[in-house]
Amino acid sequence: MTATTVIAAEPEPRSARVRSVNRRILAAAWGMSSFKIGFFVFIALLLASAIYPEVSSVSATKMVVKDKFLAPVYLGDKWTWDHLLGTDQLGRDMLMRSLIGLRYSLLVGIVTVLLIFIIGCGLGLFAGFKGKWWDTIIMRITDAQLSIPMIILAITILGVSRPTVPTIIIVLALSGWPLYARVARSAAVAERGKEYVRGLRVLGAGDWRILLLFAAPNILPPIAFVAVLDVARMMIFEAILGFLGLGIQPPTPSFGSIIADSRKYLLNAWWIGTIPGIFLAVALTSINLMGSALEKARNRIYGGL
Repeated sequence: MTATTVIAAEPEPRSARVRSVNRRILAAAWGMSSFKIGFFVFIALLLASAIYPEVSSVSATKMVVKDKFLAPVYLGDKWTWDHLLGTDQLGRDMLMRSLIGLRYSLLVGIVTVLLIFIIGCGLGLFAGFKGKWWDTIIMRITDAQLSIPMIILAITILGVSRPTVPTIIIVLALSGWPLYARVARSAAVAERGKEYVRGLRVLGAGDWRILLLFAAPNILPPIAFVAVLDVARMMIFEAILGFLGLGIQPPTPSFGSIIADSRKYLLNAWWIGTIPGIFLAVALTSINLMGSALEKARNRIYGGL
């Protein structure tokens, strides 16, 4: 064997190999500056909300009346380094309350979208792949639930039950799955007619094996990339419920309840409502930047651009 033959037989470099579609989408999104900005801001907020409240000696619920209405540092007559972002009408630290609110908002948003994705895509894939009366029943249930606005359904259920974090997550998940079911069902119907599915059936593979091992890996990742945007939507819904008094209940702080309580102090203590609003806006912006970049990358890869 000549040297030329040995060189030709060596495996080609990893970068030259054909990458999966999902990796190409992630790589294309990572190449966008908007995704990187959103990613690093989101990680910073996530770490701050997870770590700082655990290591700090400041309480988010302890009332210190003598420290009430302290302004953020350098933004008012009365301020202190012990409360960098000021205090509210009961002397509670606004930085700590905002971070706790952010923690619960992210928890509700992420876990809700995961449940929506699992329930909606699971039912949609099953309906689209099995067809027949299974498809008819699931899609009619989907149509019936889509006719009721999500926030109205959530308000109705939470209005007659005790709002807790698990309850809010379950209610939002059960209200939001139909849209994912429709998208997954359409993709499953298209995938069901492809040649590789027919070939697998000829070889003796059952529907469940084809669906779980071959069809789902092709269908679900593109939907998951777009689902990132829904995390922001669920965080907004959680804030709306809190503002209406149907979200996380006091004394646990949440963005909605903090902003609702701050309405009467907007003129003389603007930071009580503004600080949590800024935290929420920055978190939503970072998630939207990542989701938008992933959606653009997905469209570019699937469009062949």
